[in-house]
Order: sequence, then C-alpha cells, then structure tokens
Amino acid sequence: MSTDEARGKGSAEPGEGRANGSARLGKGRSNGSAGPGKDCANGPAGPGEDRGNGSAGPGQGRATGSAGPGEEGQEGGAAASSSGPERTPDGHHIVVNGRKWRATDTGIPEKFRKELVAELMSARRAVKSRDEHARDRVQDAKVALGERGEPWWEEPSEDGLRAREAATIRALLRHRAGKTICPSDVARTLGGDDWRDLMPQIRDVAGDMAGVGEITVTQKGETVDLCTARGPIRLAPGPDLAGMPADGE
Repeated sequence: MSTDEARGKGSAEPGEGRANGSARLGKGRSNGSAGPGKDCANGPAGPGEDRGNGSAGPGQGRATGSAGPGEEGQEGGAAASSSGPERTPDGHHIVVNGRKWRATDTGIPEKFRKELVAELMSARRAVKSRDEHARDRVQDAKVALGERGEPWWEEPSEDGLRAREAATIRALLRHRAGKTICPSDVARTLGGDDWRDLMPQIRDVAGDMAGVGEITVTQKGETVDLCTARGPIRLAPGPDLAGMPADGE
C-alpha cells in the first residue's frame, strides 16, 4: 500500500487535512537572482549577510529515512534506528512492516530537516491531545518534508512549488515559536544548490501570506510592506497563523 501519494491521499497518519502541493526546485527553472534580497542572517536582518548553511542537491542522501508513516503508537521513521528503515531501490519510499510510505526529500539540508521533523513530531503529539490546529500542522510539516503533495523527485508544477514554500514557511515559524525566519531558510530547504533561484518566488509567496495575515514581513524589527521593501527581510508569525504554541501545546 502506497503512502501519501501525489496529493496526500490514503495516509494512516492522523494528520489528514488540506492537501497542499509539494515540490522541489526543478532543474530547468530559473526565477532570476535572489533579488534585492541579498541573503539574510539568522538573527536580526543584517544587510546582505549570508548564512552559509550549505545545501544538499537532489538525491544526495542527506536524510536517512522518512519522518515516518505516523501510524498509531509510533513516532515514524524519524525515530527509526540509526541505520534507517528499509528503502525501495529508487529511494523514493521507505518500507515499514511491509507497507510503503513516501520518504523525506533527500535534498533537504540536515539542519532544516531536523527542524521540520521536530515540528512534525510536536504536531503528532498535539493530534493525540486533540488540539484543533494539529492536523493542519501535520499537513504542513509533511508537505514541507516532501512526504505529501507532489513527488519531490519530479519536476514541480508552479502551484505545487508555491504550496510547498508556503507550508515550509508555516512549519518553520511554528517550530521556532514566535521567532522570525529568513526567506533563504525556505529556499535552502527546498532548492538544493540552486536555492537562490527560488528567492523571488518565495518573496512573492510571502507577500500573499502577509496579505491574509498568516505572516508579517519585517526589517530591523519593524513591520514593512513587502511591495515597497528593499533589501533583506525577515518573516514573523502573523495574527492569523493558526497552530502557534500559544494556540496549542
């Protein structure tokens, strides 16, 4: 039985919810440079500092297994042994108790993979405590990890990539519990060696999210209008971002 194939259907994970798309940066895609957005630091927005986290290109095997099928009573592949669960020959799925589940995108750098897995584990605990936003949190974390939505090993559609970028923004903001993130955190998570090509689109996605109150765009701690902002920006939780720690666990 296949795991959350293509559009997030058929999972035993209690985190069913909206089926956002998913995707990685396609090799043939070119969205231009990182724009006025030079990369930004992980603290307050310093002008044009690059975090230099590095990245793992598609299929470089950074992640040793999936964040897990999330069956009742287990934490999934993230809690598997150090050798990791059995994988299919193509590396796209893990096998747990004879069942196939979508593997985590192997191109996600380890730093961000750990953050997203931690958010997924937290969301699963919230499901058990019947938190009203827990299912959306599970969905966003799994889409960000590539375990739901469009297959991460295929060329992404425009809508699928934008949906995965938005899910990654929400998941990272929830995990960091009220701290800001840099758009480059999202680009590095999804873009591999070509992460800078994603920066203009991520800024555009952030603008849409700011428009509905999910996030707030800031510079030097002050809220700014993304349409007129120049230079590095940071993204903070907005008043309508559900599932933040104050809303749940």
